[in-house]
Amino acid sequence: MEPINQRKLDHIRIVSEDEAVDRRQGYFDRIHLTHRALPELDLSAVDPSTRFLNKALSFPLLISSMTGGADEELVRINRNLAVAAEAEGVALAVGSQRVLLSNEAARDSFALRELAPSTVLLGNLGAVQLNYGLGTEDCETAVEILEADGLYLHLNPLQEAVQPEGDTNFSVLAGRISEIVLRLRQPVIVKEVGAGISLADAERLRAAGVRYVDVAGSGGTSWSMVESRRCGEPSLGELFGDWGIPTPLALRQMKPLRGDVTLIASGGIRNGIDMAKAVILGASLCGLARPFLDPARESADAVRVVIRRLRREFTTAMFLLGAGRMEALFGREEFILNEDWY
Repeated sequence: MEPINQRKLDHIRIVSEDEAVDRRQGYFDRIHLTHRALPELDLSAVDPSTRFLNKALSFPLLISSMTGGADEELVRINRNLAVAAEAEGVALAVGSQRVLLSNEAARDSFALRELAPSTVLLGNLGAVQLNYGLGTEDCETAVEILEADGLYLHLNPLQEAVQPEGDTNFSVLAGRISEIVLRLRQPVIVKEVGAGISLADAERLRAAGVRYVDVAGSGGTSWSMVESRRCGEPSLGELFGDWGIPTPLALRQMKPLRGDVTLIASGGIRNGIDMAKAVILGASLCGLARPFLDPARESADAVRVVIRRLRREFTTAMFLLGAGRMEALFGREEFILNEDWY
């Protein structure tokens, strides 16, 4: 089996079966919100809907990047996710599409637009691959196969440093990302994969023309830990298992950029209350992956159950904060009771 495809299968197995790779740090639990005993709202009238990339979403949920490749299980996972995302009106980002550039059989796992004709679909490639021959045409191919509304370029220096076959030349990447931003017709979204993006890096990305940033902080699945399970010597990956910027802190650091950069929050978000806190801290969209993996291995209906639970939790949090619409929640840090939460 092709090494990239085997790695994807390894990742699915490890994340699903090894509880230690989900760090469950609960960083959002440190934030306490102002409960409104008199919300002056009818719960049934609370509207959590929003828009992203000019498309309507039922609430600000993104099923974050997981997988894709030339394997029956990988195809099934992505198709179940796409069917569920369309039915429930939420966004979906696929896992890294680099495998389809070398293996045409992998394209079926990313040809999802027929299953999700109206919702937001986001492609995904590793930014570091721009230093290893990846170019604009490859980005266009990834977008075209998915018929994507935008393209993630993910930054993962820690994962690559730990990965046995990692690509670790992260030099001059800002300039290469800028070239893709200028040439690609669809918006480019830059994300980390679980170690967070600092304000300094976000400012550098903004200067490169990037207008969408997923802070993807620490606290949830640790890709350092995942890769440690694939190494003959796991100590390095385990040492850096909790390395990074916690997602709430990463969001708070981005406050100076809110007018210029649209923020996505992912990393350790596990419920609708976490989502509400992320929106209060300036996120326009909230990404979750791990909670959807096992349901996606089962069926689209199982994924829909998780989406509906999250929507109910998020809507209930809005109600208890007296926020009837997303505009009444976004950036409202006065809802946070404890100024010293970190």
